Amino acid sequence: MDELRRFRLAVVAWAAGGAGAGAAAEAARELAGDVRMVVLVEGSSDQVALEALAMRYGRDLGAEGVAVVPLGGATSIGRFLDVCGPPGLGLPLAGLCDIGEERHFRRHLERVGLGSGLTHAGLVTLGFHVCVADLEDELIRALGAEGVQQVIDAQGEMRPFRIFQGQPAQRERPVEHQLRRFMGTHSGRKALYAQALVAHLDLERVPRPLEGLLTHV
Repeated sequence: MDELRRFRLAVVAWAAGGAGAGAAAEAARELAGDVRMVVLVEGSSDQVALEALAMRYGRDLGAEGVAVVPLGGATSIGRFLDVCGPPGLGLPLAGLCDIGEERHFRRHLERVGLGSGLTHAGLVTLGFHVCVADLEDELIRALGAEGVQQVIDAQGEMRPFRIFQGQPAQRERPVEHQLRRFMGTHSGRKALYAQALVAHLDLERVPRPLEGLLTHV
């Protein structure tokens, strides 16, 4: 196991608390010297997309000392800022969140002393970028509905998608909404399509939050 992955696991265990938190904190502190920046993202699909896009730009975030850490949900941002930010390891931070969770990020960034009266622009200056709706929505708009369906076909999932479209709750919805919902129907599907969609993305049409975050780190 590489040291950056060990660091990420230690941070997650520390933030979770419980009986093993002390040992996890000690391990994270020992490994933090190899970490240049921590990027806090809501879930594993965000991590996959960011790392895959970096590779398309010829970058290896792990080799650069950038640890992309999934929070397991935006409401955990406070615990991870306590661990990685000024109250804990004091490492440089950046992040990505959905627009509906922006308030959680603002409140806790201010709480740990990383801003005051933060606006959207203030978040961006700190290196925290916000997706309109969510990451899947950003990628679907970047590729277009037809392009996303080509990716689904390449994954061998066009038939399940057509069946999903035929469900009563989906029939009258726009195809973009159907695509976004389809990606969340099975465990692991969001991460699968995060990587697949990024692989097919025109680098001239990279969603602004992803492009801005990679530029910052």
